Amino acid sequence: MTKKPKWVVEKEQSKKATAAETVWLFGLHAVRDALLNPKRQKLRLMVTLNAQTKLADAIAESGIEAELVDPRKFKAPIDPNSVHQGAVLEVKPLHWGSLAENCIGAEVPRVLLLDRVTDPHNVGAILRTAEVLGASAVIGTRHHSAPETGALAKTASGALERQPYLRMRNLSDTIVELQNMGFIVLGLDGEAEQTVEASLEGRRDRPVALVLGAEGPGLRQKTKETVDQLVKIDAAGEFGSLNVSNAAALALYASVAR
Repeated sequence: MTKKPKWVVEKEQSKKATAAETVWLFGLHAVRDALLNPKRQKLRLMVTLNAQTKLADAIAESGIEAELVDPRKFKAPIDPNSVHQGAVLEVKPLHWGSLAENCIGAEVPRVLLLDRVTDPHNVGAILRTAEVLGASAVIGTRHHSAPETGALAKTASGALERQPYLRMRNLSDTIVELQNMGFIVLGLDGEAEQTVEASLEGRRDRPVALVLGAEGPGLRQKTKETVDQLVKIDAAGEFGSLNVSNAAALALYASVAR
């Protein structure tokens, strides 16, 4: 029998691990939105009597059977410091589909790309911003961006269930793919000469993708070389860099405001 190459074995193992992967969501808001999301595969719901009462309509609509747990014996498989409010839900990660399926179709598409943004609280806040300002998708990478977690879902305050969050294999390849779809891809960099607004003067009707790096290191060199242009957020004076979720909100707003 021919031995499988190492890369084939690793790929198969990765596929199996992904198939077996589940996420524990916690908190009344995150659990309610997941229960009401028909696209979300729900596996196990644990609630206290108080939480069950508050979520009664969502539980009924989802069709899942809730496990009633004594608040003093609430030992869900989540970080003990997590504020679960008496409700946890085990789910499968969402699958949003391909880049083209999510980024083509809106009248004037806007997309956010994250270059090694690993903090789930930042990504959760960015998902909320993206939903409010009408972005088509938020895109990270499989190995260097925050995966779906309870903490991310709680910070996203329901947006995780509605806002496409794609995790692609390679960010530079994704940027090139978006460029081939007609997107203008702008990288946020405090040292850039032109602002977001100035770079899009006369081109706001074009699809735009904004790339943001992690606080501190910023965009990787390869990312800087692949984007169409480096831009900055217009600042009133000399001050430190913005939190990445705040930068995402301002840059996205600047790209759509007229």
